[in-house]
Amino acid sequence: MFSLPLLILAALLIPGLILRTKSIMSGRKGPGLFQPLQDVWVLLRKGNVISPTASVIFRMAPVIMLSTLLVVLFLLPLGQMKAPFSFEGDIIFFAYLLAFGRFFMIIAAMDTGSGFSGMGANREALYSMLVEPAFLLLMGTFVMTTDALSFSSIFSSFTSDNPYFYLIGITGAYLLAQIAMIENSRLPVDDPKTHLELTMVHEVMILDYSGFDLALIHVGTWLKFAIFGNLIANSVLPAGLPVYGYIPAYAGIQIGFSILIGLLESFRARNKMMQNPKFILTLTAIAAATFAILLVLTKTRL
Repeated sequence: MFSLPLLILAALLIPGLILRTKSIMSGRKGPGLFQPLQDVWVLLRKGNVISPTASVIFRMAPVIMLSTLLVVLFLLPLGQMKAPFSFEGDIIFFAYLLAFGRFFMIIAAMDTGSGFSGMGANREALYSMLVEPAFLLLMGTFVMTTDALSFSSIFSSFTSDNPYFYLIGITGAYLLAQIAMIENSRLPVDDPKTHLELTMVHEVMILDYSGFDLALIHVGTWLKFAIFGNLIANSVLPAGLPVYGYIPAYAGIQIGFSILIGLLESFRARNKMMQNPKFILTLTAIAAATFAILLVLTKTRL
């Protein structure tokens, strides 16, 4: 059960760390570490302004999205410490939970009849469809090299004794970091600070949300970062580490992941809209190449 409080703590700190890193890199004093928490607290106390053309789907979507992410937290282990809920094939359940929450956010964006929100929903659906094979191929590589079908079994047997530990760990960390940026609509695919509707993706999808519902959406974004940070930590840290060594290393990776996001968003330019599919498909190609190489290597060892 150590994973749950650590994941929640990481989710609360990650947005502030990203913000502070970007402020320092741009030479500004900037907001404090806990400014995102204060902003969400203000939103939680505000009422919602809902379009009269919106249906119940618009009202349900933020709650469903956040609920799916909270369920995902219970599927994630911490090294050799198993997840609160673990079963064969939970890696597929993980992917479907994320897709389920995203699906409701997409149809909610179209529910108000706004052309701009529909345009953002279209891009969100396209990018998520293109990036999903990269994630599934990466998980297939883990399954193939550990002979396990659940997160807990995979990461508990993923030790430094595994001959493919470093190859999978480095490739997995890179792919998961890039997938996290795409899932959360960050640079280079999207820029959360842009205010030009024609080039926005996620932000234009949630333009009609306010108050309490908007706070839920922001918290969901934080949880997504913490979830992918957890997967990165489990990919690069060997399961054989003792608990007193694993937890500080895990915290360091979550903090490093946050700082890395801030650095990337400080020095990385946003892709042209037409280049985003090519960029995402490149990640799928890397995941497919890693899977093919490991398939050959494992067959050779057998």
